[in-house]
Amino acid sequence: MFRISQFMQEIAQPTPLGPKRNPPGPVVIWNLIRRCNLTCKHCYSISADKDFPGELSTEEVFAVMDDLKRFRVPVLILSGGEPLLRPDIFDIAQRAKQMGFYVGLSSNGTLIDETNIEKIAAVGFDYVGVSLDGIAATHDKFRRMDGAFDASMRGIRLCKARGIKVGIRFTLTQDNAHDLPGLLRLMEDEGLDKFYLSHLNYAGRGNNNRKDDVFHQATRAAMDLLFDTCWRDQQAGRHKEFVSGNNDADGVYLLFWVRRNFPHLESHVRAKLVQWGGNSSGVNVANIDNLGNVHPDTMWWNYNLGNVRERNFSEIWMDISDPVMAGLKAQPRTVGGRCGQCRHFDICGGNTRVRAWQVSGDPWAEDPACYLDDEEIGVVADVN
Repeated sequence: MFRISQFMQEIAQPTPLGPKRNPPGPVVIWNLIRRCNLTCKHCYSISADKDFPGELSTEEVFAVMDDLKRFRVPVLILSGGEPLLRPDIFDIAQRAKQMGFYVGLSSNGTLIDETNIEKIAAVGFDYVGVSLDGIAATHDKFRRMDGAFDASMRGIRLCKARGIKVGIRFTLTQDNAHDLPGLLRLMEDEGLDKFYLSHLNYAGRGNNNRKDDVFHQATRAAMDLLFDTCWRDQQAGRHKEFVSGNNDADGVYLLFWVRRNFPHLESHVRAKLVQWGGNSSGVNVANIDNLGNVHPDTMWWNYNLGNVRERNFSEIWMDISDPVMAGLKAQPRTVGGRCGQCRHFDICGGNTRVRAWQVSGDPWAEDPACYLDDEEIGVVADVN
């Protein structure tokens, strides 16, 4: 996750470069249930409105939580499917809060209503993130349900009225990029706390010319808008959170934005970006799926590191006998292609390895979804 707001604060009030502070353990995104009342076009867990066999029981979830606490995991993001469909979701969330975890709820928002909002408020979730794919018709088309947008907005407003920190999670695609300005206005109009832009993991785009590729250009325009909006918010003293995920080239692109707008701060911001270090899948971000399988992050569902029914998460996470985990934990990572030649590798860390694996079968090949061109990253184009 790339915390844009933190870097905007750094531009507004630069601070000395101190020692890098690594979190005590990884953030764990936990897909507690695969069932969902929606069938979204871009769902990475391929959920459906049916029960999936073999999911962890309440007692098994509690046992894993005990291990996660001993392992000093600081954050649990409870996700799905739709986590509110899990009958024990409030028991799990309340126990997590009592244990001292930062607890987030990742929901589509349609099931947050007057029948459960008091229970949601009573848990004391640190954050509720609701997924929106656009305004009204665009969202309903992506979610494949008429009225989904209105239902999600009802849930968002109920959370806001109860004083719960709530924000929007938006997955950028070719078919909804036009709604990004509207969603950012919606965030301001509704007084929401956070905006998270997730890049969709496209495959095969690395063979296109990035200067002419439509989606690469749309991505750049979206990031320009997000940076500009965040900076205006910073200047207005509102200090909302703007973050992006699933494309660590965002850090390098921010450096280019700083070069255009605050050239005197370029070297300072670059040092801060290098300290951030880019992709942290398999290091500071982890995923547990509904069956208890552990993955380097939520986009690695086709690659299992182990199962919490068989081994503790803490053992699985530190086991570098697995070649993927060994490579992800290496400092620096060994990556080929454009990523390996990039002059800004120390900022993004080679970006998202799962895309390289999905496209080429090699997790250490270049990331095909980097939207920066060869000239920008100092790579000599291959004419063959």
